[in-house]
Amino acid sequence: MRESRGALEEQFDRILGEYGPAISRLAYSYEAIASIREELMQEIALAIWRALPHFRGECSERTFVFRIAHNRGLTHVRRRRAPQQSLDDLEEADEPVDPRPHPDEQLAQMNERQRLASAVQSLPVAHKQMIVMMLEGWSHAEIAEVLGITENNVAVRLTRARKALKEAMGVTQ
Repeated sequence: MRESRGALEEQFDRILGEYGPAISRLAYSYEAIASIREELMQEIALAIWRALPHFRGECSERTFVFRIAHNRGLTHVRRRRAPQQSLDDLEEADEPVDPRPHPDEQLAQMNERQRLASAVQSLPVAHKQMIVMMLEGWSHAEIAEVLGITENNVAVRLTRARKALKEAMGVTQ
């Protein structure tokens, strides 16, 4: 029993190390306020820990982890049902620092990331899910597996989500 718990702990640590940054970005899409986002991250980690002994390998580990993370994100959204975050709240959110040397370029990139994050957060949950997984480089098959829909449905939803994101960002063609 002790050996299996040790192996489980190693697997859990590896998962958080490997997928942690992507899970953090996913959590950011659901929550802009840093302290609440940290709570969401803890909820996701706890849910992964609890589910890990039941992982049967019927899907990829990445799909398993992100299905849990998305479900926790949805639960978080349903619980909060708060009004849209204000721009002041977004400014208070922690942003990863871009290591580029020129401050003007850093500022422009940070503003663009905040603009994208704000636009993603303003989307309905179904569009938000699609955009986040697309930005993470997920294939249509992987997205379909996580959300339990067909690949054709993923393509349709992604088209709609991209259109909604462009509208939210004020991009015209």
